[in-house]
Amino acid sequence: RARGEREGRGGKPRPIDRDVAAYRAPHDPTATRAYYERGLWRHDTLYSLMAAHAAARPCAYALRDGARRLTWAEVARWTDAVAADFHAAGLAPGARVSLWMSNRAEAVVALLACARNGYVCNPSLHRNYTDAEARARLDQLSAQALLVEDGFGDAAATSLRKTYRLPVARDPGPDLPGPDAAPGDLPTLATDPDAVFYIAFTSGTTGAPKGVMHSANTLLANARDLVADWGHGPDTVLLSLSPLSHHIAWVALAQALVGGCELVINDPPAGATPLDWIVECGASYVMGVPTHAIDILAEQKARGLPGLGRVSVFYMAGSPIPPATAQAFVDQGIKPQNVYGMTENSSHQYTHPDDDTATVTATCGRGGPAYEVRLFKQDDRDVAAAPGEVGEIGGRGAALTLGYFDDREATAAAFNRDGWFMSGDLGRLDATGCLSIVGRLKDLIIRGGRNIHPARIENLAMGHPAVEKAAAFAVPDERLGGKVCLAILPSGPAPDAQDVLAHLHHAGLSIHDMPEYFIAMSEFPLTASGKILKRELTARARDGTLAPTPVRFTEPSRDPA
Repeated sequence: RARGEREGRGGKPRPIDRDVAAYRAPHDPTATRAYYERGLWRHDTLYSLMAAHAAARPCAYALRDGARRLTWAEVARWTDAVAADFHAAGLAPGARVSLWMSNRAEAVVALLACARNGYVCNPSLHRNYTDAEARARLDQLSAQALLVEDGFGDAAATSLRKTYRLPVARDPGPDLPGPDAAPGDLPTLATDPDAVFYIAFTSGTTGAPKGVMHSANTLLANARDLVADWGHGPDTVLLSLSPLSHHIAWVALAQALVGGCELVINDPPAGATPLDWIVECGASYVMGVPTHAIDILAEQKARGLPGLGRVSVFYMAGSPIPPATAQAFVDQGIKPQNVYGMTENSSHQYTHPDDDTATVTATCGRGGPAYEVRLFKQDDRDVAAAPGEVGEIGGRGAALTLGYFDDREATAAAFNRDGWFMSGDLGRLDATGCLSIVGRLKDLIIRGGRNIHPARIENLAMGHPAVEKAAAFAVPDERLGGKVCLAILPSGPAPDAQDVLAHLHHAGLSIHDMPEYFIAMSEFPLTASGKILKRELTARARDGTLAPTPVRFTEPSRDPA
């Protein structure tokens, strides 16, 4: 039997990922009843929400990529045609369907078709995967169908029943039904909002990728909070700058379905920049990572533009947000939505529209009712941190994953003894319950027994006018264990290292946390979702392919007077 399946009633295989009780259950029956009673979980699926909009507002725009702008009725028709084709290919409920393509409407339609038929969609095969990496993920899932764009590679897996090949042009091609295709025979409509329907692989920045499982309810719980707290609705044009292989893009889709927004994919026409696309599509709500925001603000400044079109809200998640970046949006009347979350729990921590500037620029807010956060000791995740103390971020609630696919050990290891999901991130809660992110527990630099948090150094460095981006990481040291290296991407001519260190000192960085290595780079190694691969920077420094310059900051002598 294919890995990941068990014998069900009548001798038919059923997916192991439905057997959530076999894991250290993140959602016990008492909690799930409470989620329904509080309205955090409901009886909707992603398909039923789409179909409701199509019935109520058939001619309103729903989905846009670089070549097509589709109404809700057109999305519904196309989804049904693709769902019928999947059924004709012999896929049964629980079958895994993987997507390996660029940002295009077909990915959204394929996921909605999976939701309609009761399949499990895996959209997280990244553009930069090798054939071997993609094949490993397909084999891990026992995927039965693959939608792959020409030029992405050849990842044939023994479990595949059908491979749909898509041309690079924004045309489904001969394998996949197009927007005008008439739906064929459809299977029984899947209506269970608590069944696993989505598996996204983690980025693998700290190990092998894990398959994060979500139901409609665990994905939509966070979207319902965001839409309610921020007032998104049918007049909202939501542009996701994140690739469709990244979880943020599907948080965007979930919000669009809950609020009835038009979803715009990051698929600008040839020659257009992301800023051009923001203006052209009339985006009012933009979602991305801090890298997107930094690049767009730099382009805006270089072009001398007074604003970003119709944008009123700019979501940033995926890594700690430099306060200077958030402030740059505040200064032009755009509300930054400072967000923290993971594939496992979506965008659960976020600022609110009425938060003051200090809260928005320095914290990621208090979030919504679908997720609860608590901090735990860095050296003992079973003991709560003291008030005001930096601790590992734990959480629980309706937005939490159903576990890791076919990996009970990883699922169990992700929770402390009291059932809190442990993020591996460090944070601090203020008196109002707002969370500030300090950094990754594994990114912590330990120099001679002193804990140094990279995020603070990076945020202060990016306050220097010549520094566009910054990354602080550990350089191995035989005596001290690790020393701090500050790598920067300059916004123009590279600044002098001593000038940057002096800036850090004047900005309040302790002399004990000062970088002892410095390097200006032309680019950083990034994950597909835009996160800096600090472990790769450390590895390059260790093997000599990266040669940072040793630096030493000398504190100015104090005036005796």
